Amino acid sequence: MNSILSIREVSKFYGSYQALNAVSLEIPRNSIYGLLGPNGAGKTTLIRIINQITFPDQGQVFLDGEPLAPHHIAQIGYLPEERGLYKSMKVGEQALYLAQLKGLSRAEAKQQLKYWFEKLDIGNWWHKKVQELSKGMAQKVQFIVTVLHRPKLLIFDEPFSGFDPINAAMIKDQILELKEGGASIIFSTHRMESVEELCEHIGLIHRSNLILEGKLSAIKKIHKQNRYEIRWTPLNGTPAPEELLGRLPVIGPHYDAEDNTWDFTLELQDSEKGELLRYLSEHGNLASFRERIPSVNDIFIQTVQKQESHA
Repeated sequence: MNSILSIREVSKFYGSYQALNAVSLEIPRNSIYGLLGPNGAGKTTLIRIINQITFPDQGQVFLDGEPLAPHHIAQIGYLPEERGLYKSMKVGEQALYLAQLKGLSRAEAKQQLKYWFEKLDIGNWWHKKVQELSKGMAQKVQFIVTVLHRPKLLIFDEPFSGFDPINAAMIKDQILELKEGGASIIFSTHRMESVEELCEHIGLIHRSNLILEGKLSAIKKIHKQNRYEIRWTPLNGTPAPEELLGRLPVIGPHYDAEDNTWDFTLELQDSEKGELLRYLSEHGNLASFRERIPSVNDIFIQTVQKQESHA
């Protein structure tokens, strides 16, 4: 795997409490990687280590093949869940100051800020104070400050917090554009629908341990349960699916009397599908037959619950 970030056997202790236990993962270059886990799992500790806010007690971190070092800070953009703008400063003055801390010259910073302020439709905010902005408006400013120096690695921790649906969609589009432009992104969130939309790879941390990691499509295949969702209109006089199908357990059957349609789920092996399709077609009209692929939310809950049961 061509990785932008390699985390190898990283452990972190706070006194007797172990926040991370020998965590190893690879962040693929030019991808969006979902870093997931319940509250208190260790995600924030790992993010703080990547940003060199704190340091591992054991293990190593490599950015673009090099051991993580202070000069790499300029190559990382971090949008924390808890935002930190100075409320009494004017937006433009503060953004310009923070851009120069990222290593941009004043001229470069003005050019990039002009581009991003126009792109996110906030050009008239330059002279406003941060305290005059709504939470969502302030989020836009912080997002701009995070990305404007075009770092190799971007870390977004709950980037949609505080946004209405329209602005959340705008930021999502910008994240996808950044990825298409070559950025590598770590995306930490509790919003599983956003993970479905954005992430190609995921890592799930629970109780300081990495318990699931890999390409999302491959993980979904591993966790599928061979369940199929069926919509079927029976011929007159045909019994309900539970009676018709006999030995096959019918899950969650629902009958719509107006349309004379049954919706139900079956758990099937591949060898059983052909015969079942023929049988249902002989006894009615098969409107749809599709495999139920587990969602990220399903996988998250099942994996954490399984881990809890073995704890």
